[in-house]
Amino acid sequence: MNIPSELKYTKDHEWIKVEGNVATVGITDFAQGELGDIVYVEIETTGETLDKEEVFGTVEAVKTVSDLFMPISGEVLEFNADLEANPESVNNDPYGAGWMIKINIADASELDALLSAEEYAALVS
Repeated sequence: MNIPSELKYTKDHEWIKVEGNVATVGITDFAQGELGDIVYVEIETTGETLDKEEVFGTVEAVKTVSDLFMPISGEVLEFNADLEANPESVNNDPYGAGWMIKINIADASELDALLSAEEYAALVS
């Protein structure tokens, strides 16, 4: 299982990569493995400001639909439009081509509550 050390994680299996005041968010390798083959990613919150743990979209796999939760508060700036035609990118490259949204960070102090790679690895092992 791949858990990049430079990322932060949530107990809901989202990852977050911070670059300045913008964060990229997706689901972890563990989450995509549990979901199975992903067939659709729906995110209709672009332009909205959401609180931490609010639902920003859903991911649909062959066997289930799962909500996607905001790891921190912020405005959803961008959705990875490539996922509309290639939702399997989430399975194949969850930390790269399979990213889901970019958000403008509202409160950087919320990052302190996220899990490190080591803490996340302990959670899923």
